[in-house]
Amino acid sequence: MKTAMLRRFTLAAVLVLGACGGGGGGAPGAGSDAKWFTYERAEDYPGVAQIGGLKITMADGIELSASVALPADADGNPAEGPFPVILTQTGYNKSIPAIPASNDYLVKRGYAHLSVDVRGTGLSQGQWEAFGETEQADYLAVIDWASKQAWSNGSVGTWGASFMAITQLYTAAHQHPAHKAVFAIVPMADGYRDIVFSGGQTNIGFIPLWMGLVTALGVLPVEPDPVAPVTMLEHLSSALLNFQVPVILQSALGVGGYNYDGEFWRTRSPIEQADRIRIPTFIVGGLNDIFQRGEPLLYEAISRNTTTKLLIGPWQHLDGASGAGLPRDGVPPLNNLALMWFDQYLRGLDVGAASVPNVTQYYYGAERYATTTDWPHPQARAERWYLRGDGALSREPPAAGEGGRVVLQQPANGICSTSTSQWTAGLLGLVPLPCFDSNNLNENPLFEITYSTEPMAEDYVVNGPIQADLHISTTALDAGVLVRVTEVSPDGNSRELTNGILTASLRQVDPARSRYLDGQMIQPWHPFTEASREPVGMNTIVHLPVEVFPSSFVIKQGYRLRVTVGASDFPHGLPPVVDLVDQLVGVMTVHSDAEHPSSIVVPVVPRSALPAD
Repeated sequence: MKTAMLRRFTLAAVLVLGACGGGGGGAPGAGSDAKWFTYERAEDYPGVAQIGGLKITMADGIELSASVALPADADGNPAEGPFPVILTQTGYNKSIPAIPASNDYLVKRGYAHLSVDVRGTGLSQGQWEAFGETEQADYLAVIDWASKQAWSNGSVGTWGASFMAITQLYTAAHQHPAHKAVFAIVPMADGYRDIVFSGGQTNIGFIPLWMGLVTALGVLPVEPDPVAPVTMLEHLSSALLNFQVPVILQSALGVGGYNYDGEFWRTRSPIEQADRIRIPTFIVGGLNDIFQRGEPLLYEAISRNTTTKLLIGPWQHLDGASGAGLPRDGVPPLNNLALMWFDQYLRGLDVGAASVPNVTQYYYGAERYATTTDWPHPQARAERWYLRGDGALSREPPAAGEGGRVVLQQPANGICSTSTSQWTAGLLGLVPLPCFDSNNLNENPLFEITYSTEPMAEDYVVNGPIQADLHISTTALDAGVLVRVTEVSPDGNSRELTNGILTASLRQVDPARSRYLDGQMIQPWHPFTEASREPVGMNTIVHLPVEVFPSSFVIKQGYRLRVTVGASDFPHGLPPVVDLVDQLVGVMTVHSDAEHPSSIVVPVVPRSALPAD
């Protein structure tokens, strides 16, 4: 037990702190009767031969470090190729044994697996700039090189989790003819909105740890290399002077332009290039992953042009990377899914990959997986619930003169919550604290006010993005707003399902990029630019459309749906210093009257959309 926990913790430190269909508009996909099946075949080879020390030279002379795992006999002698190739490009140092940069399960079934340290990481030369333009150009050079090696048959698929999933999407956008399939596990979509500055606030729970991890792994000499000391020194000096430390400090302070969305973050957002992906793509996500927001958006964008599948499990980032708990409800383990995907699209075998369900999601509350034909759910309809002055959550709008409720503005609410576990990628969740599974501790009325329905008369099923429309005022100059959605069991336990945060002065919405359902905005798109900032002012009532990240859950009969509103969600969000001074001391009022009806709109689907228990 202790050994397993230690291994899981080590994997967390490496994978977790490291990062982020077939159906939809025009691509062929599976119908409503699609079913899961487990695809398996025996090993073709009993062994794996690891060949290290490979160098791939980029256009500017920088050398990337690479290694390849080849099918082998029982003594480790490489088999005669060529083979279809699986490519993984990583920032976590492929030479560290704990990092899953190569998949022996696939290699033993006849694939060569090439692992490459991206520029400025691991044993590769150069300076790291986190998915910048130069690094993205390298991805194209690497896949071209991979397609021409003696052990390669010219067909390349990409595989991996987190950082290694993000690199796949950029690689696919290059449209290299050798690239045939993508299997992206817990990838990021929008660098700004998904993870770094959700709601316009700095994510200090994940980003410093991630950049610190990439830096630390880039100075470990784990493989003999005569130029390794020079490379390690280059990595360290770049981190301290050029990228990691300057970006973190300037983001925290709110200077240098990093705290606003712009070209820097758009370059580092795969969703901006998703419409260029034309090869079959499998996306794995998690209901509480750090990239919870973006994974279904990637599916939606890519599925317009190619066969695409989406699997979302009950996972935070660490468990999502491994597909923890599978097989379950007919959904196979991730290795079986990857084998099916690559056998179909790299080997050209007719194994039925296109016929599996387009979208498979876990539902909290029902505690099971269910399938559908697309995302957003085709049967979803918008339903609005009003936050009432007496703490009720009601379908009835508030009356004239109905009172508001107040909450103190302080920056450290939620320090022990499901959100904290999520935004440290599941790492802190390994510590068995009750507050990671229950939100009751945070629902102190001074810091987080609650609005609850009556017990549900029947199961209430929600699937998709959620929007809170709040009318607030503050005695400060600005405010940060947290909205949590929870389920409340008959014994009173409040379990967080999803949440959203927003800086009030960054509330402006671009209607053209926002999502609507039944004529109601249900997923606001905020520009988060300096030009879009709108003053709040003291004691002035303003309307905040808060994006609450998409989820799928059932509020069971006898349970209650609850919405909580607070002024902070630390460490998920902390305003940059220039904003924090305007929010730090104050009292925020959530208004609930006929003229200022605060509410939440949710996408409801029929109970029949889920399998019968």
